[in-house]
Amino acid sequence: MSAALDVYRYLDYRRLLADYYRHKKSEGRGFSYRSFARRAGLASPNHLKRVMDGDRNLSERSVGQYARAMGLEGERAAFFAALVRFNQASSRDLRRRAYDEVRRFRGYQAAQIIDQSYADYHERWYVPAIREMALRADFVADPGWIAPRMIPAITPAEARAALDVLFRLGMLVEEGGRVRQRDPVVSTGEQTRGLHIARYHAEMLDAAKRAIDAVPAADRYVASLTFCVDEATHARVRERVARFRQELIGLLAEQTEGDRVLQLGVQLFPLTQGRDQ
Repeated sequence: MSAALDVYRYLDYRRLLADYYRHKKSEGRGFSYRSFARRAGLASPNHLKRVMDGDRNLSERSVGQYARAMGLEGERAAFFAALVRFNQASSRDLRRRAYDEVRRFRGYQAAQIIDQSYADYHERWYVPAIREMALRADFVADPGWIAPRMIPAITPAEARAALDVLFRLGMLVEEGGRVRQRDPVVSTGEQTRGLHIARYHAEMLDAAKRAIDAVPAADRYVASLTFCVDEATHARVRERVARFRQELIGLLAEQTEGDRVLQLGVQLFPLTQGRDQ
């Protein structure tokens, strides 16, 4: 495979296959779906196209056939197999375990340095919380001080690991004998698709469930709204929620000090299928 198509730069194996196909066609050597099928030992001449289009998945056997046909060997072939398991995982837990397997490959770590760094930031719910905690006037960047002040409490070892991530990413800096945030706001944007973001949101939903029993009603606000709308109103609701989030980010950017860290969760998702589904 061409160096321009480094497998470690992909997190979607179908996109990798599509780029591989376009690259081979551009070489002008008579490459086609049929020739790939012959090289891979596949009975169906359009097998590659159907996989690229998402019409079928790869079996354990065909993963090996594809890897050989693409010239992948050793670690790169193993990474391709891990990528297929990740993309085809049938549940969130399986997808999470498969992603952890993908992240262990050195080639992926080297090719995804930025993504890996922010994966560390979103790995545990208390890492962003400790970053926000630095706005407290009495904040002490000491694991023994931080750990018991989290809800629920964490261990000093967990607090130490979180501080290491925050300092390594430059999110916390030490100036004038005090640790502070480098930037007032960290935002992943509305359309972030990284699995570490999904994992972070799942952890925060679990934290919200714990708060119903662990936090006094006067210190929390939990509400929901179930409604039926048409597609146009659905889009307007999404836009209104996104606008509210951006307005809140602007307000919080002006906050230079506080005494508690809060978590606001806004969820909007369908409970039924649409008319044409």
